[in-house]
Amino acid sequence: MEEVEVSPPQPMEIRIKVVSTSLCRSDLSAWESHAIFPRIFGHEASGIVESVGQGVTEFKEGDHVLTVFIGECMSCRQCTSGKSNTCQILGLERRGLMHSDQKTRFSLKGKPVYHYCAVSSFSEYTVVHSGCAVKVSPLAPLEKICLLSCGVAAGLGAAWNVADVSKGSTVVIFGLGTVGLSVAQASKLRGASRIIGVDNNPQKCENAKAFGVTEVVDPNSYKEPIAQVIKRITDGGADFSFECVGDTDMITTALQSCCDGWGLTVTLGVPKVKPEMSAHYGLLLMGRTLKGSLFGGWKPKSDLPSLVEKYLNKEIQIDDYITHNLSFDDINKAFNLMKEGECLRCVIHMPR
Repeated sequence: MEEVEVSPPQPMEIRIKVVSTSLCRSDLSAWESHAIFPRIFGHEASGIVESVGQGVTEFKEGDHVLTVFIGECMSCRQCTSGKSNTCQILGLERRGLMHSDQKTRFSLKGKPVYHYCAVSSFSEYTVVHSGCAVKVSPLAPLEKICLLSCGVAAGLGAAWNVADVSKGSTVVIFGLGTVGLSVAQASKLRGASRIIGVDNNPQKCENAKAFGVTEVVDPNSYKEPIAQVIKRITDGGADFSFECVGDTDMITTALQSCCDGWGLTVTLGVPKVKPEMSAHYGLLLMGRTLKGSLFGGWKPKSDLPSLVEKYLNKEIQIDDYITHNLSFDDINKAFNLMKEGECLRCVIHMPR
């Protein structure tokens, strides 16, 4: 590993000593794309504030925090609308730079090293905008709640905030990774009567019922299109369908799998290829709805502390999503496990 220099925080920024960070599928996809290089990946993380920049009043040294890949400035049109979590000032950062000055805080031998999603948590220290961190209870175990800074929160919110899953409803989930199984947990807590998981990984199907999935469907076991299978076993289609794979063709399949009249499809996955999707207009004409979900609709600063409290009160589960705990030196093993589909979340622990 290279010794990368991490600059002090600039105005309205904080420098964080990363404690735990977990590997998300989007880290792997971005790494494989080689779009920006050199770059420090990682965005699902927890840590302790090491220092604060000028103008920062919300944080102090020693605060426990979660990093977030979309911030909340609390003053732009989107933040004040009460309708959205897509901050206009601190939204999804795609160029590998800081929001504030379009520069980097990492360097190697005097040359810039780029950020990822304004977080870059695969580093012992990182610098983020103060709007891209959330102060949390010091009672919460940082090595567990790091999952709430992306995957688990995204799935819970997609079911609760975006879809508003109702009691007695039928839910179908495409993709039984951490996000899909978090949708399952949230749907179970809402009282869904059937939660159907769709995945072609036998290992994931085997573990799914522990998170609330009532039945699993392996597309490889059927000759007919999977949307037809779902419609047949649900008497016309599910009330809610969730695409958690990151495949635009699967979005179409999910839309086809929900029922006429009120069927709602939510897409959460980030496509690795082919970002454009297509669907017959008749699917929408017959009353189906397609919605996108970014971070489950949660406003990070406003909402994440309450999710942490739910975890501390044992109202939601996080621990069972962690299948591997690895040291920072073994980070490549985490990437290999994700590529082979042999993990849910690998939590990477930084040197103390």
